[in-house]
Amino acid sequence: MIAPMDDFRLEWHGNTVIITPSPNVEQMPWDLIEEAADIVMEPLKSSASPMAVIDLSQVTFFGSAFLALLLRCHTAVKSRGGELVLSGPSKVARDLLKLTALDTLWAIYETRAEAVDAVDS
Repeated sequence: MIAPMDDFRLEWHGNTVIITPSPNVEQMPWDLIEEAADIVMEPLKSSASPMAVIDLSQVTFFGSAFLALLLRCHTAVKSRGGELVLSGPSKVARDLLKLTALDTLWAIYETRAEAVDAVDS
């Protein structure tokens, strides 16, 4: 069995954490996303003013469990005075974000570099 953290890569760019889910999250069951959420959210909870980029460039689509994870990350970041943005969503992912009106909650950038620049400035 693959560990949940095998499906999420965390990188630091200065004070910004970049969270990159693998394509495996498209089929990841709720219980594994919940397990991964604790690990993914740890840097967001431990930073005084967390800045986060969720890089969606490797994910074509996702379901409600992944959307719930995004919302949990958003809540953790905002409650500490930080900012969360998305980068590189596919057309399908962008359509889903628009359909759920979550595209109004987060700034969405075409590239990871644009997203990092936005939260670093």
